[in-house]
Amino acid sequence: MIADAILTHFNQVFCPIDLGHPLSGQEMKKASIIEDAYIAIKDGKILAIGKGQPEQHLIGKNTSIQSYEGKIATPGLIDCHTHLVYGGSREHEFAQKLNGVPYLDILAQGGGILSTVTSTRKASFEELYNKSKRLLDYMLLHGVTSLEAKSGYGLEWETEKRQLEVVKALNKQHQIDLVSTFMAAHAIPKEYKNRSNDYLKLIVETMLPIVKADNLAEFCDIFCEKGVFTAEESAYLLSKAKALGFQLRIHADEIAAIGGVDVAADLNATSAEHLMMITDAGIEKLAKANVIGNLLPATTFSLMEDTYAPARKMIDKGMAITLSTDSNPGSCPTANMQFIMQLGCFMMRLTPIEVLNAVTINAAYAIRRHEKVGSFEKGKTADIAIFDAPNIDYLCYFFATNLIYQVYKNGRCVVQHGHIL
Repeated sequence: MIADAILTHFNQVFCPIDLGHPLSGQEMKKASIIEDAYIAIKDGKILAIGKGQPEQHLIGKNTSIQSYEGKIATPGLIDCHTHLVYGGSREHEFAQKLNGVPYLDILAQGGGILSTVTSTRKASFEELYNKSKRLLDYMLLHGVTSLEAKSGYGLEWETEKRQLEVVKALNKQHQIDLVSTFMAAHAIPKEYKNRSNDYLKLIVETMLPIVKADNLAEFCDIFCEKGVFTAEESAYLLSKAKALGFQLRIHADEIAAIGGVDVAADLNATSAEHLMMITDAGIEKLAKANVIGNLLPATTFSLMEDTYAPARKMIDKGMAITLSTDSNPGSCPTANMQFIMQLGCFMMRLTPIEVLNAVTINAAYAIRRHEKVGSFEKGKTADIAIFDAPNIDYLCYFFATNLIYQVYKNGRCVVQHGHIL
């Protein structure tokens, strides 16, 4: 078969190994790294990948051939945990954070998530769409080609629906592919203070069936945390969501370990998020249940805490992990996945291979898109991040700098030299 385009002479191409499941434990240390490599593209999909000169049968008179000496390529980066759609911002809380006021104390004072809820409820569809599109543009410029986006800043139906509809519209109109998560259980709204059970009942009986019927989200998530939702409440909501056909996620063990990990394992959630305070027993339980640990190191960085999720221990005990931005207006205002990767090395002691597996093939499994993206198998979508770096170690070593040279989405160059085409 003749290629439409062949990208040649990469210093290195990082090729994750798709074993038919998320890479866990020692599997995360393995990948194929091809030097002097080429990638052949046909009809927006990967046709072939190899070393040295492309095979002659791949080249026709109309095949575009471009050389990439001094560059490396990876599958397009996948950000599998974001709070993309929101109104306002929370830099006004920065001074409190700098003065050591805990995150949950800010929330209890009506700040944090509840502050963003107020701003998001006031924002129109157009305002939310435009703000979210700008964030997506930043992410694309940093190499992200697929992304998960949560609701959760409405805490009442009309605003939650508006957030989900913004994600749906952006998925149709933006170069990045979006996967939607319904997270009305992100906090307890002021209207339901001290009545969390009533609020969860509202979600279960009124919101979830409409979200499912209108195909507004694939996943359901909940913030299982001290002062927010208990493990029992989380199990109630997620079990109802599972019965309706939703895939499950859970924010667990971020600030305190209160049983969210057990809920994730018992209900076979796709992933458990944050996990900074997870115990050894919790790690073993998630590993046994094949629940992906979705780790968010920039949240720890942003909150100026010292406790990063124990990624090294998780891998050593057989877990599968991913790394994501947690992009949101308060606890993690960033759109830079490369910085997340670098924190994975600098603060979590992961190797570049483990980091790249976390943000490609494992992240693809975390958003249930592994059959299409996340690796360079023939027939998968030609989503490619090309970096101005001599090798994969440099990508994680030269930190806090956008090293993207080009981004390909569906086999077409959509970013070049810092500009979206």
